[in-house]
Amino acid sequence: MSQSTNIPSPIKKDRMFYRFSLYGFLKNLRFFGPFILLIFTDSGLSYLQIGLLYSIRDIATNILEIPTGVYADAFGRRKSMVMAFISYIVAFVIFFAFEDFFIYALAMILFAAGEAFRSGTHKALILEYLKIKNMQDLKVAYYGQTRGASQFGSAINSLIAAGLVFYSGGYEYMFIASTIPYVLDLINLATYPKELDGELKQIKKGAVMEQVKVTLKAFGGIFTNLQAIRAILNSASFSAMFKTTQDYLQPILATLALSLPVLISQTDAKREAVIIGAVYFGVYLLSSYASRNAGKFSERFTNINQAVNVTYLFGAGFLFLAGVTTWLNLALISVVIFMGFYVLQNLRRPINVGVISDQISNEVMASGLSVESQFTTLLVAAFSPLMGILADTLGVGAALTIFGVGMVLLFGLVRIKMVR
Repeated sequence: MSQSTNIPSPIKKDRMFYRFSLYGFLKNLRFFGPFILLIFTDSGLSYLQIGLLYSIRDIATNILEIPTGVYADAFGRRKSMVMAFISYIVAFVIFFAFEDFFIYALAMILFAAGEAFRSGTHKALILEYLKIKNMQDLKVAYYGQTRGASQFGSAINSLIAAGLVFYSGGYEYMFIASTIPYVLDLINLATYPKELDGELKQIKKGAVMEQVKVTLKAFGGIFTNLQAIRAILNSASFSAMFKTTQDYLQPILATLALSLPVLISQTDAKREAVIIGAVYFGVYLLSSYASRNAGKFSERFTNINQAVNVTYLFGAGFLFLAGVTTWLNLALISVVIFMGFYVLQNLRRPINVGVISDQISNEVMASGLSVESQFTTLLVAAFSPLMGILADTLGVGAALTIFGVGMVLLFGLVRIKMVR
């Protein structure tokens, strides 16, 4: 007689496994990423204008998520992913071809459309494939392994991007170079098996408005639970602070690169490229390690709520110290502290999801995480121009310092009640 076992079967690394992994690897080859702030400032934009572009991107993504979700249900996930990458590629071409704030704003809306079409869609394709192959019990391990290719892509992206700047001597080709892996990924996605679309739904009159009502109802339901609100705002405010300030590591790295006695015979852009590429490579490797060990990290605290509260204050401290050291022209120390902030964000994310799940029932868990994402977007949209104004008027160091103080003040509002 055969005996049943709870041990999951090993993952079958078939052709689709490698195609799913290839998608994540190519998607993260955004060569402009480690230099985006420097590219924009080189184009003559102020920090305020850059902050406004970030706000436009995030608000547009939020607005477009509902209609693009309806599109994916009606026309298929593969077509949704194709639309996403077409939007990305057109945005990259516009960024490359023009140097004007208002045209950049149009490109940001197209980029936001790509984000909205893509959001959650590829994961749904993977889950449909596992359902077809009767491998649903492997979804965590399977998705985790394909996601590993994305993280590897981020690390490799930093090195390739640095090489491109070093070879070309400037940043002007970063957007157009990024179209190459995206065209390859577009071809990869367009040729996925048709059955991965799942069951297509017919678009009904008023479908978009109906989805808007569902989203608003989810928002309203969450507000009846004070602890759930605190958990969501704790996660959203920290993530928003991180997303608002993360790219300001780039001008700090540029300052550090020019202060070091290395490659002094090369141009400033080439010296910056070497340092920025190396540091971002290290950041992504550390962040990947942090994400994988978030569970072990949380076990060091009395309970998960304490872990969230303590790491929030540590994040505020990292941001404050990064600002002060930048203000004092201690670029190397500032970079090390900023790297700590990156690692902390990746440690916190899985922990935050755990805290939110403790406060919200499984029936509305998806809605709760959606509300958290919406809050994060709204806060980034508000914080980014403010950060830009402060950086323009007071300097990057002072702006980061003020945001660090702001995080401490926010903590009083988002502190999660300790569990006895």
